[in-house]
Amino acid sequence: MNIDLSVVVPVYNEDNNIDPLYREITSSLSSLPKTYEIVFVDDGSNDNTFQVLKEIQERDKRVKIIKFRRNFGKSAALNSAFDFVKGNIIITMDGDLQDNPEEIPSFVDAIEGGSDLVSGWKYSRKDPLTKKMPSTLFNKMTRLLTGVDLHDFNCGFKAYKKEVLDTISLYGEMHRYIPALAAQYGFKITELKVKHRPRSYGRSKYGFSRLIKGFLDLITVKFLTEYSSRPLHVFGIPGMISLVSGFFIGLYLVILKYWKDVMLSDRPLLLLSILLIILGLQFISIGLLGEMITFRERKDASTEKYIEAILDGQNDNNI
Repeated sequence: MNIDLSVVVPVYNEDNNIDPLYREITSSLSSLPKTYEIVFVDDGSNDNTFQVLKEIQERDKRVKIIKFRRNFGKSAALNSAFDFVKGNIIITMDGDLQDNPEEIPSFVDAIEGGSDLVSGWKYSRKDPLTKKMPSTLFNKMTRLLTGVDLHDFNCGFKAYKKEVLDTISLYGEMHRYIPALAAQYGFKITELKVKHRPRSYGRSKYGFSRLIKGFLDLITVKFLTEYSSRPLHVFGIPGMISLVSGFFIGLYLVILKYWKDVMLSDRPLLLLSILLIILGLQFISIGLLGEMITFRERKDASTEKYIEAILDGQNDNNI
């Protein structure tokens, strides 16, 4: 049975934060005339997180729990919850009490106002400078490469229509780029300033390695959103540059050989020309192989993910 609203909270070693967070969520949702569920995903916690969750569920059957055997990461936690939830609107938020559940009605209003995805913006972020500076750099690069104009891609406080999450899939650390993946399919994305609170209990689970993984996944997202259906464009451009450069270097050497009688056997440019030509041919060949692999997929691919409605002109049924 579908319900109106699902709140998804991935948690990892947050036993002190869960109960106050649950109380704040239910207090906020009580002001909404909607049916709801709260889904906690225990991402392999090794403290008392799961025990606290079970105690809460005994008091409130609207609370659902998904428990992982070990820590698989936030993307896996969110993806499992997205497959499980029944709400027509899905709210995601972090389990560290830094997101304020009082903001939930504002997200719901934005979705009901016509947005498909609403992304939070921690406008006054309560984190140390060592977290804020890399985050600022990361967000600027993400805006530049994806073309999605958001200030805070990594904010866990977001709201979605269910069809958005039915369209995309997550893996690795791709949860940061849900807006970019959704924009690929033409969904309407808006941003909402949210209050951000300092952490009261526990410590952050993210270190410097998150920044490296984030940039690597950004390259993946750029490829998936821009070149997944035309691999020759991404491999062909450097291939052509390499091939043309090698050709003109070789032409220059031929002119030296036959017009000025210059010996070429000891010229490094000869090896460079051959290398560039070979590399260029290899890049172009890889691109063509990619085109051959994706040809059948493109031929048989359905466009349903891109369609918002179909009007037949007679009974105006939306599909």
